[in-house]
Amino acid sequence: MKEIEDRELLASYLHSHQLDRVFGEALRPHLALYSYDQGEAICTQGEPSEIMYVLVKGKVKVFTTSPEGKTLVVCFKTALEVVGDIEYVQGTDIINTVEAVSPTHMIGIHYRWLNKYNSDHAPFLQFLLKIITQKFYLKSSSMSFNMLYPVEVRLASYLLAVFFDETDPLFWGRLRTSDLTDVANLIGTSYRHLNRVILKFCSQGLIERTKDGIIVKNRQGLQNLALRNIYE
Repeated sequence: MKEIEDRELLASYLHSHQLDRVFGEALRPHLALYSYDQGEAICTQGEPSEIMYVLVKGKVKVFTTSPEGKTLVVCFKTALEVVGDIEYVQGTDIINTVEAVSPTHMIGIHYRWLNKYNSDHAPFLQFLLKIITQKFYLKSSSMSFNMLYPVEVRLASYLLAVFFDETDPLFWGRLRTSDLTDVANLIGTSYRHLNRVILKFCSQGLIERTKDGIIVKNRQGLQNLALRNIYE
């Protein structure tokens, strides 16, 4: 993580994402802009939550880890998204680990400044309400998607989420062999059946499997199969 000391860039993000009214004038000096590299953790499950982050560029992966050490990817997020909103409202530790999938910029605001300057600021409270309710809506939609659609459609959607960022045409993601167990858990199938579907995709020319992981060969073919990307 690196802090970007560029107030003009920060102001441009606030303007382009219509956040000028959300964060009042008194709070502006306490906003910070951070950059994260691909694979870098933004926050970690179980740690104390002190900062609210607003994703303004790039893509992140949200996942949880069980006491047994098993991980489950919850979703992928692109701008505009908030990390630490539920923790701020509830006063809890970090619920899920959030990791940068592509080079990412986040606006960070410490809770103490939010409490001092923004806790009764109506545009900020409306913004929080919209973001949090949208998360619950997408979670319900994702559960329905997993139940109603075949594994082929779910896997195609997942691959699109991992490998591509619509806001960055130069970005190309990766999926390692070691990640496939997590993929099976997320899309709701067995590891064995997932491998059968991967072999099918390989035979159709959609992907290629190497010793290191998966490579997408036909993005349009995956998009035709996925219909829509439920994991974002």
